[in-house]
Amino acid sequence: MSADETSPLLPSTDQDDAQPAAVMSTSILWKTGAVFGATAVGMGAFGAHSLRARISDPQKLANWSTAAQYQASISTRTRAIGEQERANVLLKLVHSVAVLVASNNPIAGTLFTAGMTLFSGSIYALTLDTERFRFLGPVTPLGGLCLIAGWLALAFGKRGAAFRLPRP
Repeated sequence: MSADETSPLLPSTDQDDAQPAAVMSTSILWKTGAVFGATAVGMGAFGAHSLRARISDPQKLANWSTAAQYQASISTRTRAIGEQERANVLLKLVHSVAVLVASNNPIAGTLFTAGMTLFSGSIYALTLDTERFRFLGPVTPLGGLCLIAGWLALAFGKRGAAFRLPRP
């Protein structure tokens, strides 16, 4: 192969190798959202099937469910409409669209990621062992504040940012 030939395994010479930071953060947000979506399904399934055998307190089970729902709604995917009540579908769709749009607003995306991690993560830990993870109690509202701040950053962030899918 001569030096001027192209290969699907090698990048073409006419491409700009330097990607802007916004594209890099968009890719990171998409990957983070996808991981959150996958783990939300796993945590929801664990809560619905295995957790009931270990925890009998209905309030703790409801807390776990709330954490899984918030985690799912902040991820970049929406769950199947047939599996949810209509009231939750709109909430999940709005949150999912917000995360997709937030990929053009790294501040909002970071706040959504931090908020979901702090909010849902602390609830999961407190549900499993309240005494051991008691120190995480104040973390839950901090996560909620990050989620609220993420919405505000999205609302008052850079206007006119176009919705773009990340490059593969």
